[in-house]
Amino acid sequence: MYKKIILSASLLLGVIGAFAQTNGSNSPYSRYGYGLQNDQAQGFNKGMAGLAYGLNHSKQLNFKNPASYASIDSLTLIFDIGFSLQKANLEQGNAKKNANNSSIDYVMAGMRLAPNLGMTLGMMPFTTVGYNMNTTSKLMQSTGEVTQTETYKGDGGLHEVFVGLGYRPIKQLSVGANIGYLWGTMENSVYASYDNPSISSRRRLYAADIRTYKLDFGAQYEQRINRNNTLILGATYGLGHEVNRPAFYIDQRITTNQGSVGDTTRLANAFELPHTFGVGAVWNHRNRLRVGMDYTLQLWDGCRMPELVNNTYQVSTNSFKNCHTLTIGGEYQPRPNSVYWFQQIRYRVGLSMSTPYTKVNGVDGPRRYSATLGVAIPIQNGWSNRSVVNIAAQYERVEPKFSGMIAENYFRLCLGITFNEMWFSKWKVR
Repeated sequence: MYKKIILSASLLLGVIGAFAQTNGSNSPYSRYGYGLQNDQAQGFNKGMAGLAYGLNHSKQLNFKNPASYASIDSLTLIFDIGFSLQKANLEQGNAKKNANNSSIDYVMAGMRLAPNLGMTLGMMPFTTVGYNMNTTSKLMQSTGEVTQTETYKGDGGLHEVFVGLGYRPIKQLSVGANIGYLWGTMENSVYASYDNPSISSRRRLYAADIRTYKLDFGAQYEQRINRNNTLILGATYGLGHEVNRPAFYIDQRITTNQGSVGDTTRLANAFELPHTFGVGAVWNHRNRLRVGMDYTLQLWDGCRMPELVNNTYQVSTNSFKNCHTLTIGGEYQPRPNSVYWFQQIRYRVGLSMSTPYTKVNGVDGPRRYSATLGVAIPIQNGWSNRSVVNIAAQYERVEPKFSGMIAENYFRLCLGITFNEMWFSKWKVR
């Protein structure tokens, strides 16, 4: 068992450094709250729009519901890693902008520790902050009309590293938990400059360094309906809590003669994470067709977040609103046990809708709609017959509630590779 854990940890450490160097966002909406939330989907469910709560499989890892770890095969170590390529199109009136990004979505490893007891450890982004944009306006001063240019920049985000256990106490019921550590920095700045050199420039910086724990729990109940059909019910809960970390606000005036002068405001205990609830169901027909639905509720309303209100930097409970996410998805595999390669390919489809968790200048942020298609291609050669390449194509529409706000379109190609080999089987020589 210890060899399995050491091997898994070594594989994860080999790619952790790459997470700090990837940024999967160009969205100005990542300026608000903690940034854009990661969908926490993996290669196996990217093509199903992230469907997860009622899914388990002996040859795949399901981070969204840790109860699924109890189903991990006893002879294998599963190593799973995912990447994405993204093309973004941002629209505001007649103005349009395109941007390209790439990112590492997650890295995980899992194994069975004992009968009915599985473990997974891994890392994935929790939120992403990344944007750079300018606005220009005319102002009247005592010296006449001047042009003000404001540059908005944001960078950073939060990451989560975790270890999880899943246990099956009785045949139909599994329970599990993920214990995580959440960390990262967030920086948002506004720099105002003028075409008149006699007017001082102004720089405002909002910064935070987050360090806290994260706890998530899950359960799955499997009920056989008849010989060919099974229903799996899933439920999850994420613990909400205050984050005892400070936030900083730096307001500087910059002149050509005196350099920069300004004030720094520090707010203690400025952040909070929401309670999160998830429920889902999956219908399994002969292990060929799986169709399901998930619903997620994040209770962001009332959570603490620093905010500039009437030129005063203070902790506010009005920055967020409750977030609702509905996901429908499914997959079809012609013949799971066929000797023919093309009959083992899995075909996937999914739809998702999510309401915003942040407010944008006091009004509701945009809704998100996504549609996905995917395939799982088995790897079969002389030494492998259990590993899978997961490919998914995703279209996401970010639709603002009011006209004049920025609308976004995303086209993503997601690649997930699940290495699943019989590394721990024992050979006998007769």
